[in-house]
Amino acid sequence: MTARPLAPVIPSSAVPAARQRARSAAGRSLPLARSAPVPSLPEDTVYGIGRIDASGRIADQSVITAMGWAGGDRLTLTAEAGVVTARRDPGGMVTLPARAYIAIPAALCRRCGLRAGDRVLLAALLHEDTLAAYSLAVVDQAIRAHGASPHPQEGKP
Repeated sequence: MTARPLAPVIPSSAVPAARQRARSAAGRSLPLARSAPVPSLPEDTVYGIGRIDASGRIADQSVITAMGWAGGDRLTLTAEAGVVTARRDPGGMVTLPARAYIAIPAALCRRCGLRAGDRVLLAALLHEDTLAAYSLAVVDQAIRAHGASPHPQEGKP
């Protein structure tokens, strides 16, 4: 028995209408959503991250230098939950040391819940001559209140 050779199968050059429509739809680009403009940082605000050491000191040379503060300047420190604020004040009870760091008295650390080793966001408001140290717990609450938390709360998607 001899087998007959099979004729080659060559697809038709005619494109079915359904495939034609799919190709033309694929060629169109979809409209993109416009992103909201990103606000810029105020020019008179400088941010940094610091850590409170065992003596209550927070050192961030760039932030304190931007403030224009120098050793011997007098500061008034105030505190509330998770935030310590320092203002230059000739009648202040705290003296800025020659080395650029803020020393938070132990009583203020206890009052606002800050402990040695805590990291803080430093916000220097140059036009107000004010430096605020926010615990990262306070920063986290602000992010969650804004609705942009990268870590959803338990039980919520």
